[in-house]
Amino acid sequence: MAKLKIRALADDKPVKVTAELPAAVHRDLVAYAGALARETGQPVNDPSKLIAPMLMRFMATDRGFAKWRRAVHSRETGEG
Repeated sequence: MAKLKIRALADDKPVKVTAELPAAVHRDLVAYAGALARETGQPVNDPSKLIAPMLMRFMATDRGFAKWRRAVHSRETGEG
């Protein structure tokens, strides 16, 4: 099986967010939860718990976002 981009879910204090997902995205989220459960041997009882680590991974690997963040940080701190 291919390596999944996210691993075990972090235990962190959450912030409540309500969002609507297209049905196809929800089906894929449920399927991803199943694949993750098979890979890790730990059930994912609530597939919506995958949304935060997926977003974190996406933002961490988005080069344009990283560049923008560095620029904002430089302006705020006077560095660069």
